[in-house]
This record gives sequence, C-alpha cells and structure tokens, in this order.
Amino acid sequence: MRFVSKLPDVGTTIFTVMSQLAAEHGAINLSQGFPDFPCAPALLDAASSAMQAGHNQYAPMAGLPALRQALAAKLLASQQIPVDPETEITITAGATQALFTAIAAVLHAGDEAILLDPSYDSYAPAIRAQGATPVRLNLSAPTFAIDWAAVEAAVTPRTRLIIVNNPNNPATSVFSNSDLDALAAIVEHHDLLVLADEVYEHLVYDGITHRSVLSHPALRARSFAVYSFGKTFHATGWKVGYCVAPPLLSAEFRKVHQFLVFSVNTPMQHALAHHLAQPVHWQQLSAFYQAKRDRLANGLTAVGFRLQPSQSTYFQLADFTTIRDDLSDVEFARWLTLEHGVASIPVSAFYGDGRDDRLVRFCFAKRDDTIDSALARLAKLAN
Repeated sequence: MRFVSKLPDVGTTIFTVMSQLAAEHGAINLSQGFPDFPCAPALLDAASSAMQAGHNQYAPMAGLPALRQALAAKLLASQQIPVDPETEITITAGATQALFTAIAAVLHAGDEAILLDPSYDSYAPAIRAQGATPVRLNLSAPTFAIDWAAVEAAVTPRTRLIIVNNPNNPATSVFSNSDLDALAAIVEHHDLLVLADEVYEHLVYDGITHRSVLSHPALRARSFAVYSFGKTFHATGWKVGYCVAPPLLSAEFRKVHQFLVFSVNTPMQHALAHHLAQPVHWQQLSAFYQAKRDRLANGLTAVGFRLQPSQSTYFQLADFTTIRDDLSDVEFARWLTLEHGVASIPVSAFYGDGRDDRLVRFCFAKRDDTIDSALARLAKLAN
C-alpha cells in the first residue's frame, strides 16, 4: 500500500525517549515535566463525588458552564481581565489539544506561522499537519531575549500566525510590557493572529509578574490564549485545559474542537469547577515552586553546573561544559542517565535546527526527597 506521511520525519519525542531510558536504568526522572507528588485530596474527592453523582455523560461542547464561569472569575481576580464565559472560554482535552485546534482553525495550506525557538515540540508538527510552514527564529541563552526586529523581518505575505510561549518552556523567560507592545505593533501592522501558550502563568519567581496577551487591548482582539489545569493543580494526567479568545476567534476554534474531541471529561470538569470555588490554590504556586527551584539550583551549582536564570516554569537549564565539554547535549543527557542515574532533557530538542548550546533541562516539580536523591547521585560529579 502506498502511503505518504504528513510528518515523515517525526518519531518518538525526546520526552518519551528519556523517560523510557530512565525507567530502564533505574534513573531518577528529572526529564519529563510532571510532578511526582499528589494533587490536592479535595480535588480527588470532588472528582469521585462527581462520578458518584452521575456526571459521567457528555459535557456541553464548549465546556461545563460552571467551570467556564469559575475561570472567568479567576481571570478577573488574577489579572483583572473581564471575559465572557459563554462566548470566549472553551474547555479542551489538555493544552496540547487547544494548541492544535487553534492552529488548525487559523492556518490554511501554504500559510506560514512564526515560532520562537527553543519552543515546545508540538507547535511545528501541528503547523505542518495543516499544510502550512513553520518559520523558526532562534533565541539565545542566557536571556533568550526576543529580537522583535528580526521577528518583523520574518513576516511575509503568507504569514498568518505568531506563536509565543510566555512563560517559556524551556527558556524560563517571561515577557515584559515592552515585549507585548512590540508583538502588538507587528501583528497590527501585518494583520496577524497570535497563539499564546500561557500554561505556566502562575509559575513565576523572584517577584516577576506574568503579563498575558489578554491584558493588552491590541493583542486581546487577535489572540488565542491557552492554559492547563494540569500545570496549575498537579494533575497532568487529567489532560484538561482551556482556550480563551474573543468571540469571533472562539467561534472558529469551536468549529474544529467539536469535530476533534467534541467535549471533555465531564466528572473532571465538575471537580475543577468545585475546586476553583474553594480558597484559591494558584496564589501559593509561585512560592511553592520557587523553594523547589532553589533547592535544585543550589545542589546543581555545588556539583559543577553553570545555571541559566530560571524566572518561570518548573524547569532549570544547566550548562554542563565544566563537567564534560567533549559531549553534545544529547550525549551528555544520555551519559548522565546511564552513569549517574539522573535523567534530563537536551535543550537542542527544542530547536528546529538542533542548535546545541550545551544545555540540559531539569524538572524540579518533584518531592523534596526526590530532588535530594538526585543531587546525592550527582554529587560524584564534584569529585
């Protein structure tokens, strides 16, 4: 049978590869971004109660009204952003589905979308699946600052969309007000749309403030903003997220969404709506994760890594050249897993051209004893 793949060069992701390598060799997995501690017991109780109460059939296509109303209240409380829950919020099967849906709703064959690398690995395949072309611009360590003049220079008559990740995984950088202004000037001048991956909205540190595209009037009218309950409530396996966009964009988003998944896990939506109505959890996330970041950072520095600033997310980037300057980042990540029992992610995996700045990414969304155990294994590097 003759079959022509849309994504012929796509294989197993580096996250699966490193997690599997860690499992096979008994390594501590600081590679894939998931917590190894439980979500709130009250959230689990709410999910169980929803199932027992019979909330086990299809939810409304756009999402449970109570959950969308709770999210509108949260956006108003957290960022003073008024949102219509009926026409501007759509519940999705995780943030990745929301990203794919927005890309599919916007891009036609032959269009272009601008990416800022290092970028999350799902963006480019989703673009290519539409017959469109990702146009990738590299950002550089340590600040990963965006050259907005270079972004504007990359715009062509075929450009339709700019994708931004703020806060950024893996760069851990955070947009300033001037970044939002620069982005707005470009998209207004060239009549473009924005897809903003903001799943780490609450994981910002050292007094830094996350600024959403929804808070900027010019961007608000042109943007899809995507969020994840998994990141906020330590429940990545639930795969529930949401997209916020103005009514026109939401309507187009829902046209694709209803035929991609139609609706999302009903009891989990009830549980999340109930949980959001309780004393807020997300307000404590910054301090909670900053302590874990510092715990890991202090230990990594002690054994010889040179760290990049970690302003956000639950990741720490580390330069390993003082430990092994003879290895690529892929080789180093494999060596560290096999020889020292700690798994990480090579940052070159986040670049379209495989750019290797000799950095690996560690996840600190782990129990303190997991972090300490990993650091104990890495202590041999200092000898």
